[in-house]
Amino acid sequence: MASPLALAMCASALAQSTPPESYAAMLNYLDNDTIGGNALEGTQGISSVNTAAGNGNLQGNLHAFALGSQAQTLIQAQQHTRNYSTPGATLYASAIISGNAYDNGQGIASINQVSGNSNTQLNGVAATLASQGIREATDGTLSAAVSASAGGQPSSNPHAQAGGTRSVGVDPSAMEGFNGVMQLNQVAGSGNASDNLLLLSAPPSSH
Repeated sequence: MASPLALAMCASALAQSTPPESYAAMLNYLDNDTIGGNALEGTQGISSVNTAAGNGNLQGNLHAFALGSQAQTLIQAQQHTRNYSTPGATLYASAIISGNAYDNGQGIASINQVSGNSNTQLNGVAATLASQGIREATDGTLSAAVSASAGGQPSSNPHAQAGGTRSVGVDPSAMEGFNGVMQLNQVAGSGNASDNLLLLSAPPSSH
């Protein structure tokens, strides 16, 4: 049997042979975001999910509902983020929805899933049930109400290609049989701005 001193020397040699990893290198392993298994299977009503892996990401999920003779709804939100990524840096990022996630759910599901750096995401949904009837919402009204942007300095070499791999995906087994409104922002990378907008206005039922 090896002596305690020999075991200690062996452990010390192994520790010294492993080079220390920088924080940026560790993020390459951490920038993976997965919603899987049976997450939110059979969910009903309103569900809001924000998941992120990386640095400097902004997310949202906004819902507004109004009921009445003169009811009105308005969502106002702005998102701005700095660019935390280094131009040309290697980035391994993935955002995946797998398994039976959200299967047979119903209602409103708002999902922001991001892997990477300096991304902005935003959902929305504003619903009005009013006696004045259906009103049309213009593009200008929607764009003024909700906005998202990702800022940062451009690369000194715009033709340089960053290394690494970036992937997003929804497994065919996920979201089967979902009934209602599904909002999904799914991003892998850096400096992306995404949103989802939905505005509904209808008169109350006569029954």
